[in-house]
Parts: sequence; C-alpha cells; structure tokens
Amino acid sequence: MKVCAVSMEPEDQEFFAKRLARWEPAFVRTLEDVPADAEVLSIFISDVIDEDFLERHPHLRLVATRSTSRDHIDLEACRRRNVRVACVRGADGNSVAEHTFALLLAVARRMRAATELRAHGDFSHGELCGFELRGRTLGLIGVGRIGARVAEIAIAFGMKVVAYDPKPDVTRGIDYRPLDEVLAAAEILSLHAALTPGTRHLLDAAALAKCQEGVVIINTARGALIDTPALIAALESGRVGGVGLDVLEDERVLRAEAKDVLASEISQRVHDAADGGGGNGPKERRQQIEQLYFSNALLARPEVVFTPHIAFNTMETTAAMLEEAAHNLEDFLAGRGMPCCGDE
Repeated sequence: MKVCAVSMEPEDQEFFAKRLARWEPAFVRTLEDVPADAEVLSIFISDVIDEDFLERHPHLRLVATRSTSRDHIDLEACRRRNVRVACVRGADGNSVAEHTFALLLAVARRMRAATELRAHGDFSHGELCGFELRGRTLGLIGVGRIGARVAEIAIAFGMKVVAYDPKPDVTRGIDYRPLDEVLAAAEILSLHAALTPGTRHLLDAAALAKCQEGVVIINTARGALIDTPALIAALESGRVGGVGLDVLEDERVLRAEAKDVLASEISQRVHDAADGGGGNGPKERRQQIEQLYFSNALLARPEVVFTPHIAFNTMETTAAMLEEAAHNLEDFLAGRGMPCCGDE
C-alpha cells in the first residue's frame, strides 16, 4: 500500500520512517506533491482535503491528520468516496489552555506595546498600564477538555468563570449560562468551540454588541469563529479593548501563499481591464482577497497580540500527537482497525 506524508518536519519524518519502515512511506512538502496513486495519506492542520483533491487521488483509502481538528477535511466528500478519516484525540488540551493564558497575560500587561517601545526609547508608565486577572470574570465559549482546563487555571488566578456550551457537562462544576448571558457578564471571552456551520462567525457584529465595553477576546480555537471585519469595527469603536489570537479566519496571510494569491489577483485585474471587463472577478476570488485583507488589517492593530497557530506546539504535545498518528497508521495498514473520527 502506497503511504505518503505531507508537511512534516525532518525529525518527524525520521520518526515516521522508522515506525512505518515496513510500508516505506514517502515524504513530500505540499499536497501538490502527493502522487496520484497514494492510498494512505498523513496530513497536518493546514492541508486542505477537498473534492478536487480527492478527484485527483482516486486510490485514497485513508486520510489521517496529525491534529485533533478535522475541519480542514471535507468529511462528506470522503464518505462518498469511501475514504476513511482519522485524527488524534486530546493530546493538546493542557498546551492550548496554557497558551490561552500566555495570550491573555500578554494582552493584559500590554506586552506588544512594551516590546515595540524599544525602538522609541522614552515611554510613560501610564501608557503601559495593564490590568490584573484576579477578580475578573472569564467567559468560556465551549467547554471540552481545553475549556475545562482553562477554567481550572482561571480559578487558580482568582477569576470568576461563566461558560456557554450547547451540551454542558454539569459534572465539571462550572457555572453554565445561555450565550447572551455569558457575553454580557464576561470581561474576558475565551473561545474553545469547534468550528461547524452553526458556529461559524459565532462572534459577529450582533454578538459583539452584547459584550461589555472594552471586553478582551482570546481565540485559540478556530479563526472563523469570529467575523473578522466585525472584530476590527469593534476594536475601532472600543467595544473590544484587546485581542489575543493564535488563529485567523484566513491563515494564508502568514505564508508566502498570500503573495501568490495577491499577485494572481493583480494579474487577473489587469487582464480584465484589457478585455474591457469590470475587473471584479468571480465571487470566490473576491472573497479570498477580502479575507486576506481583513486578516492582515487585524494583525496590524496595536491592541492585537498574535501567535501563528502554535498553541498546541509544545514538546510534550507534539510528541504525543505524532505517536498517536503513527499508531493510527500502523493499525490501519496492519488491518487491525482504528478510531476514525470522521466516521462519528
């Protein structure tokens, strides 16, 4: 069976090569490099598996992502083609929870402004005055393994915790409330919900309007939980006082791919103009450019502290995720079966 792995660091490739030596895995840099006859594919969070990719790889039997999330995979298209989907489970809970507080503390203590002042010299303590977490109300949106760990850490800081979850686990001892009540009560909102059609843009203009003036928002879950233009507008008005992000609605802005998209757009607009067209282009292309623009504009704001999707990225978590991913592949390739989270 032809096994291929994409988006792997050299040391991870060495680990996989030893664990899966019996099947002689091939390693490629991007999805574009995956051979058409690949049958088992190991991917990561930024690798998007869609109908087009599946069409070009008709022999695929398994897509195994080395992440807990699978929203970068078209699960319905995989089901139609009898392609199984596997993910890793639960290894990143503590790492993401701790990173949530790293972002929160960076916002609370004005770390971005403080580090940028090195280039200016003089400063006043007033402009760098932060706030303490003790006594503040933290609102959690989504209380799974990560949200529950965030709640534990918040209580250790002396914070009050309120939470919204569509399926609350009352055994956790958390003060669950309706979403509107959480939005109104929270001085700090931390997002830990899965991205689904129902949660996309969960924090839109209407939801943000229900928040306290100056609310701080932390997002280590998925960028599309927040309507980016609405968040920018809320920052401009002061409704949102600070933001800590590990994810963006369009994360291509972090990669060279963004330059390629913009270069393609410029070229297309020149072509449209030469043909006498309006230069607007297809709706999908316009949306791509808008997403890149707003994501970039958000990162430029001084109230925003950002890390490039690394909340999971600790030695402990990456080792555990890699081990589980290898175990999933071994079980499937050896015919022992495995937990396929896309089949839930």
